[in-house]
Amino acid sequence: MSERLYPYIIFLPRGKKEKVFSAIFDSKVPTDILKYALKQGVSEKIFQKELIAALSYSNKTVIEHLKSLTELRILDDDMEKSEASGRTVWVKYYTLTDLGRWFALLLVEEEKMSDEEKISIVRTAFRFYTRWVKELSEKLGMRKEELHEIFTEETK
Repeated sequence: MSERLYPYIIFLPRGKKEKVFSAIFDSKVPTDILKYALKQGVSEKIFQKELIAALSYSNKTVIEHLKSLTELRILDDDMEKSEASGRTVWVKYYTLTDLGRWFALLLVEEEKMSDEEKISIVRTAFRFYTRWVKELSEKLGMRKEELHEIFTEETK
């Protein structure tokens, strides 16, 4: 096989795998929401009003998917005060959770990411994966030295 393969890794909440996959991949709306979040920046606020204006779906459709993504902890939601026409109003916004970032990063093209973003992803993925392997290997009664040997071999 000559094409380059990428190791997409997603850490999913236990017992919710099917629900999460269904919420994201059963409709184009959630992937469009995640793509919009990427354009804003993975750590930036996604204002509900701006998102609805940017996407070509009905308010009801977008809000239903935002609610679903929030319930599954792919997005966090919050409110903030804003000044509009001389009065104070509350505006709703969303941010990507760690899980949301993983899914959003599945959709981004590597060439469009900065080296700093890539380095951050490598660090985070390595940390999560190492923690998971450590916990699993302890449950299985593996020796830490065996993992250390493998790591040393692979990083030569």
